Amino acid sequence: MSSSKSIALSIFLLIALSSTYANAATFTIQNNCPDMVWAAAVPGGGKPLGRGETWTIDVTAGTKEARIWARTGCNFDGAGKGSCQTGDCNGQLQCQGYGTPPNTLAEYALNQFNNLDFFDISLVDGFNVPMEFSPNSGGCTKGISCTADINGQCPDPLRTAGGCNNPCTVFKTDEYCCNSGNCGPTEYSKFFKQRCPDTYSYPKDDQTSTFTCPGGTNYKVVFCP
Repeated sequence: MSSSKSIALSIFLLIALSSTYANAATFTIQNNCPDMVWAAAVPGGGKPLGRGETWTIDVTAGTKEARIWARTGCNFDGAGKGSCQTGDCNGQLQCQGYGTPPNTLAEYALNQFNNLDFFDISLVDGFNVPMEFSPNSGGCTKGISCTADINGQCPDPLRTAGGCNNPCTVFKTDEYCCNSGNCGPTEYSKFFKQRCPDTYSYPKDDQTSTFTCPGGTNYKVVFCP
């Protein structure tokens, strides 16, 4: 390869890398719950957090279908193998896949349509701990939270150890699981929505539950805000 082509290629790669890093997002995850939680993130892995402790992860531009959540009631051995009462991810401390319901979810996709980040709090997989999900840079100010006593008020059919289940897990019907893609609110989704109006309460609850910030924004997720 000629020197001029090598220089051009180097400049192109430098610009591409600079653009990627410029649009990457930093997520600060904080535990304000009175007890230990085992934070989980895909991408990101997992980390135990005592009260007041934080964990920071950097996520590359263009990442989508990403999640952050709290796991509770966990026990892991020195090799990072074990289990959690809520939010367990295949018995691994370092999560590679999504957690088992019930778990309150912070969901996001970075640098999507019009270079916007899309983010939400979802109760479609149920609820285990209160959560706040908010931008903390770039002039984007709209954060969302779910701080209601959902575990204490959970309908009896959805009650489970450590949390409040989603109805799909309990009943396994299309009405609640939305397998056909044609579903609407139910008495159980309304229970969640009334208490946390900015959150996803069932799979098609897009209109009032998805929020955006410009690409390159950094975020904070707080358990028990």
